[in-house]
Amino acid sequence: MDTNTKLSVSSRPVRSPYRRHALEFKRQVVFQTLQPGASVARVARLHQLNANQVFGWRKAFREGLLDDEDRPALLPVTVIDAQPPQAVMAAMPNPMAQTAVILLERGEARLRIEGRPDVETLRLVLAHWQR
Repeated sequence: MDTNTKLSVSSRPVRSPYRRHALEFKRQVVFQTLQPGASVARVARLHQLNANQVFGWRKAFREGLLDDEDRPALLPVTVIDAQPPQAVMAAMPNPMAQTAVILLERGEARLRIEGRPDVETLRLVLAHWQR
């Protein structure tokens, strides 16, 4: 009697290959889950997806990872009162030429722009800051 039996590998279920979904499809599914009264599980079943995968897409959407690269990024802006003291105002030749301050923060980096920068220079600085 032979006690050495081999299990056949064919008894395992066959997995289908991973499906790749386009960003537009992911956004469409996420938008469906954000509708009032929508159930993530129901929307996932409708598209034959795992609900955990859809929850992952929702998280990626909140973090801005499902956006088109063409879409302009918005930066947080804080408006502060930058009125110079009265003594400085009196010394200015043109009282209409008040200075403005733009303060941008991203993580540990801070960018402060004072005065009246040239429009093209400001555009270049902000384009570089978005990267």
